[in-house]
Parts: sequence; structure tokens; C-alpha cells
Amino acid sequence: MRSNLNRRNAKRRRQGLHLRGQRADVEVRGAFVRFCRWLRSRYEFPIFVPVYLCKSEMIRTYDGRIVSASFFAPDNPNQYPFIRIATGEFEKMRVERGRDNALASHLCSLAHEIIHYRQWIEHNEFTERGVCVRARHIVWDYAKDVDHP
Repeated sequence: MRSNLNRRNAKRRRQGLHLRGQRADVEVRGAFVRFCRWLRSRYEFPIFVPVYLCKSEMIRTYDGRIVSASFFAPDNPNQYPFIRIATGEFEKMRVERGRDNALASHLCSLAHEIIHYRQWIEHNEFTERGVCVRARHIVWDYAKDVDHP
């Protein structure tokens, strides 16, 4: 009986979108928590994907590129994918664009990487074509449901 319970728990843990990143700015983290909750209510995440919020302004990918967000798609089925989002520019963006626009920019980065996650789940080729537009549409749909990010 106990082994079946463990298998069920393991199966549950292998699904979903999970936010990590206690070091991120409290306001930024709060916006991501609310956005992830909204994403979970509208999209399925059949394979566990953690989202790491990094306090740095940029992050380095495995192939050496410097980016603001990335999605790691493993070739090995025993590994999980993951998303990393750099949130260190929030204060600078807040001054330049305002709070809501700065947060929306970071949420758009997450939406962009979620689209790459969906491409990976559906075994599609990774392409940037249309991804930015679809990511903005996700954030716009979210904006219809909330007053502020």
C-alpha cells in the first residue's frame, strides 16, 4: 500500500510549474507568484518545470550566451527542464518605465520561456518565430484578469 502512495506522490511531483528564487526582490517575487498561479489555472504543465528567479541582471546559458531568460530542454528523459529569469534590472526598469511596465516585462520573459517549454513538450522544433507576440498575448490576457501585475 505504501509503495503505491509513494508512486502517486512521485507522479504528482513530476508535474506542474514551480517557482523558486527567494533572493529576488519581494515585489518581483510577488508578481511572479500571482502570475504562476494564473498560468497554472489556464495551462497544463505535464512535466515538472521549476522557474528560478535570479537576482542578477543577466544570466549565462550553457552554450555561453548572455540572456535575460532561458529555458533548458534536456535530451535525457530522466532530467527535468527548467527556466531561469534574471530580475536584477527591475529597479532600473521601474525608474525608466514605471512599476507595472517593469513587472510586465519580466512576466513576458517567463511567458516567452513557457512557450519554449510547450514547444519542447509537443516535440516541436524550437523557433523564435511568433514567440514574442504569443508571449505578449499571454501577458495581455493576464492583464485583463488583474488590476496590477
